[in-house]
Amino acid sequence: MPLEWSSSPQLALNVNGAKLEYACFGPVPENGTTIVMLHEGLGCLSLWRDFPQRVSEATGLGVLVFSRQGYGQSDPVSLPRPLDFMTREALDVLPGVLEQVGIRRCILFGHSDGATIAAIYAGSVEDHRVRGLILMAPHFFTEETGLQEIARAKQSYAETELRQKMAKYHADPDGAFRGWNEVWLHPNFKDWNVAEVIDYLRIPVLAIQGRDDQYGTLAQIEEIETRAYSPVDTVILDCRHAPHLEAPSETLAAIREFAARLERIEAAEVIPA
Repeated sequence: MPLEWSSSPQLALNVNGAKLEYACFGPVPENGTTIVMLHEGLGCLSLWRDFPQRVSEATGLGVLVFSRQGYGQSDPVSLPRPLDFMTREALDVLPGVLEQVGIRRCILFGHSDGATIAAIYAGSVEDHRVRGLILMAPHFFTEETGLQEIARAKQSYAETELRQKMAKYHADPDGAFRGWNEVWLHPNFKDWNVAEVIDYLRIPVLAIQGRDDQYGTLAQIEEIETRAYSPVDTVILDCRHAPHLEAPSETLAAIREFAARLERIEAAEVIPA
């Protein structure tokens, strides 16, 4: 059955036997570049709020956004998640999403864990459909300050109304929270590092980070600038972990400019080095 390109489709994506909720905005993939949005570790389709539509309107491009398994209204996931779950999402799930949607040309736009997944895919899979990366608050390695913040989130989930708030957006809030929190706080995860994927990026990158991001320092962005062979644009904003919510105008402007530049390259039939 063809994908229903709609902001409120009746059926879910079906990838590897799991049903994933999704929404689409703007032009269909057959008509040009599609921005594929990958949410953060506790995010989902609904928690992007109206930002996907605003991205489509600002860029004139199609936008696909979906909830990974275990999040939002997508199918639940078995716990515990493997410590390499972000790599598995990139290599085992994302290809199926792109194929089912019929992507012809795209920009991968990820936030936090979603940015890591996007970078792993682009640095591991030779996919000429992917023409650019937007990495917002990415993680390539653990940092003590971020782990401390994640430990505080565990306490908040146990002692505050965080679970009730998450239940408004996630069909299985315990699965969503534990699937993220327990991996990041696992003793063996302290040595997690996927920065090597940056060495293999051959497409333009837009890196966006909040100066006061509580989950990651600017060292994550510096890793991209130091290791990438492809062009990297860096935007550092006066906000925390969610630039699209805390500094939406500046974030949208950066995305619009980046996407417009990539479209000019496409129009000139120039392949980025």
